[in-house]
This record gives sequence, structure tokens and C-alpha cells, in this order.
Amino acid sequence: MIRKSLLSLLGTLWAGAASADWALNMPRGVTELSAETYDLHMMVFWWCVWIGVVVFGVMIISLVKHRKSRGVEPATFSHSTTAEVVWTIIPVVILLVMAVPAAETMIRLEDSRNPDISVVVTGYQWKWHYRYQDEDIAFYSSLDRPSVEARPKNSGIDPFDVENFLLEVDRPLVVPKGAKVRLLITSNDVVHSWWVPDLAIKKDAVPGIINETWFRAEQTGTFRGQCTELCGKDHGYMPIVVEVVEPDAYIAWVETHQQTGERVATSQ
Repeated sequence: MIRKSLLSLLGTLWAGAASADWALNMPRGVTELSAETYDLHMMVFWWCVWIGVVVFGVMIISLVKHRKSRGVEPATFSHSTTAEVVWTIIPVVILLVMAVPAAETMIRLEDSRNPDISVVVTGYQWKWHYRYQDEDIAFYSSLDRPSVEARPKNSGIDPFDVENFLLEVDRPLVVPKGAKVRLLITSNDVVHSWWVPDLAIKKDAVPGIINETWFRAEQTGTFRGQCTELCGKDHGYMPIVVEVVEPDAYIAWVETHQQTGERVATSQ
């Protein structure tokens, strides 16, 4: 019975590894602050590795060199003031080394003043609404049709044949490269969370509250995310797609949407 259970577990892990894109670390991202966040993450990681190596190294050496079989007698002292001072000062210094750059980055993450573009992001069950404050453009962004058709059980469509299954939308958020984009994030019903790893942004969308964040993408491309707050039965079906384009392409996109008269819609 135990053998069968272990084989089933290994089979499940193997299937998951074969069908998913595994990432062992956070992405560096495409913004200056996402790169800073990544560097902070790696700095703390390597400090923790170094601390682990030193602490466990000293423990292992002490256990081996002072084992009973060698006839070592236990020490008779009860404590060492010097040792206590040392193991108090060293952690304080390490925490300061980590805290100072982390605080600087956190302050910059919250500084959304003087944006080039402001977008109001509103979470709905189960889609997103984007309203460009200065461009008179607004639209809903929902799961794209191929994913919608493939998601039901016994749909007859193999999800692995659908490109970007559950990670594609009908209308992405479009922003220009190099522009400071401020996001004003809220919700119309329950708590959602707007998360795009490559932008290093994860902000909750809370009814009655406006959370603020910003980013400045330094690369063009399509960057995907998802709602990361359990918000109901279709929580897994409200992806986020951000398209970063060249400034000229963004101007053309704005003009096209304004000419077609696309405004705030009340339904899909």
C-alpha cells in the first residue's frame, strides 16, 4: 500500500514537471524597481546561505571534535559574556546591511508622484476593468475566447493545444515603454489582487479602498499575471496581460481607440 502511494506521488510530480513551466526563482523583471527587488532578494538569500553554512558548520565540527567517544569532558562554565555580545552584534549588523537598501527600495516603490499615465484598475468577478484617466479610454479585460471554450470539462478541446491557456485576455492593458504608469487599484465586489511578476507588482484590489502603485517598463513585450486573491469560483479565470509598446505605437493605439469611440462599458 505504501509502495503504491509513493509511486502515485512520484507519478503526479513527474506529470506536473512535464506539463508546467517550473521557475526556481523570482524573475528579474523589466523595470528598474523589479531589478532592485530581485537584487535585494538575492542578497538576502545569499546572506541566509552564508549564515546557514557557518552555523551548521560550527555545529557539525563541534559535534565531531567533542564527541564522547574521544573522551572529551563537558565544559563547566555556564555562559560567556563575550560570546553573547558577539552573537548579538553580528545579527544586528547583518539586519542593518539588509534593511537599509530594502527601505530605500520600498520608499521608491511607494513614490507614484508625477506619473505620465494614470490607469484605474477595478477588479470584478471575474474580469478586470481599465480606465485611462487622461485618455478617455476604458474597457473590460476578460479571459480570451479559446481559453473560455477549452476550460469546461469534456469540452473536446485539449487545453495543451491552446496557446497561453488561462493566461490570455481579449483586451490587454497597453502602455508605452519608458513611461511612468500609475495604477489606482480597487474592486467592485470582493477582494482581488493584481499581480504581474515581471513588473514586481502585487497589489490587492479592495472594495471601497484605492491602492496605489506604479511601474516604468524598460523593455517592450507582453507580460502576464493573474489574480492572486481567492475571489470566488472563477478566481483562476481572470488573468492579466500588459503589453508594453514603443511610444509611437502607443500614441497610435490611443488614437485608434478614441476614434472608435471606446468608452466605459457597462457589460461585455
